[in-house]
Amino acid sequence: MSKSIFDNTEVAFKTKSNAELRRAYFLFKLIGRQALVNIGTAFTLFALKIRLPIKGIVRATVFNQFCAGETEQEAMPVIDILYNEGGVYSVLDYSVEGQENEESFDLTTKKINELTVLATKNKAMPFSVFKPTGIGRFDLWAKVSAKETLTKEEEAEWQRIRDRYDSICATAHKHDIILLIDAEHSWIQDAADELCEEMMEKYNKEKPIVYNTLQCYRWDRLDYLKAQHKRAREKGFKIGHKIVRGAYLELENERAIEMSYPTPICASKQETDEMFDSVLLYILDNLDDIHLFCGTHNENSSLLATEEMDKRGIARNDNRIWFGQLYGMSDNISFNLAEHGYNTAKYLPFGPIEDVMPYLIRRAEENTSVAGQSSRELSLITKERKRRKNEKN
Repeated sequence: MSKSIFDNTEVAFKTKSNAELRRAYFLFKLIGRQALVNIGTAFTLFALKIRLPIKGIVRATVFNQFCAGETEQEAMPVIDILYNEGGVYSVLDYSVEGQENEESFDLTTKKINELTVLATKNKAMPFSVFKPTGIGRFDLWAKVSAKETLTKEEEAEWQRIRDRYDSICATAHKHDIILLIDAEHSWIQDAADELCEEMMEKYNKEKPIVYNTLQCYRWDRLDYLKAQHKRAREKGFKIGHKIVRGAYLELENERAIEMSYPTPICASKQETDEMFDSVLLYILDNLDDIHLFCGTHNENSSLLATEEMDKRGIARNDNRIWFGQLYGMSDNISFNLAEHGYNTAKYLPFGPIEDVMPYLIRRAEENTSVAGQSSRELSLITKERKRRKNEKN
């Protein structure tokens, strides 16, 4: 398959109106400028904090570009459009972050379980998803990862996190819905990995239901995967992994310098790309044991996956392999893969505007830090707007 499939903008933007394309063009033009992103995010957070009436502006611009709504009910029309018009599935992601109290963690757990049940009623939603820090306090994850001794109160708190994990995984297993567990910063990831593997051992006996996430900008992830694969074979359980490049590069490197330890991040973009592709190939070589959710906005890695599937005689719609991109980004990859018969899904974040702002800020920062991301989006949008104009004339 040729990389040119990702240049088909008619397919890529088939679900977008002219107005939506104009909004996307405007946003990616702004996001491409680091200084404007820094000023804009700082002002937005401040304005929301002091309750200035800017929610309408935020919603009409960046929120509607990258989020499906404030509630799951608002997200349903988006899910229907993606599936019915584009053949793209959805991962409905409750993206509320930064609320560190027990009541919030319990409410988030309840919400995730409700979304898992909801997924059983809509064939366009074969997944459920959650973020470890959405159901447990960041500092406690860090303490457990560092193998520090917990107080009695912290031990009880950690057990509540374990119980929430088990509740979410049990619900996914009961309803046969794939559960994607998002990744965190490296200094809290060890505890998340260990707990996730416990859940895999318990609920992935017959097939992968619980999926972890490998951030491949970490130089140790292939070794980690191989060691886990060995343990899984010995203990008799299956593995599921979402593979991504990673979302916390600058924070990881800054902390490593500040704390005087070797950075866990690959030394270059090329090494990150090589790590991602190596992990991808290892999973494709071991599909009987490991299932894959290939979460990437990189056209080269997406093409590599399709070519390697062809080489191995793997059907394009083999349910052991999924591709995924974030809503509002890389539609040229998502919709063209779906058009050619590959299992493809969009991550659809939703939640109250003020609560999903950390997520939205990461999206803006990601587009400014990844070389060429915004310019690629802009060139594709421009191409499609010209095509529509010429078609109309």
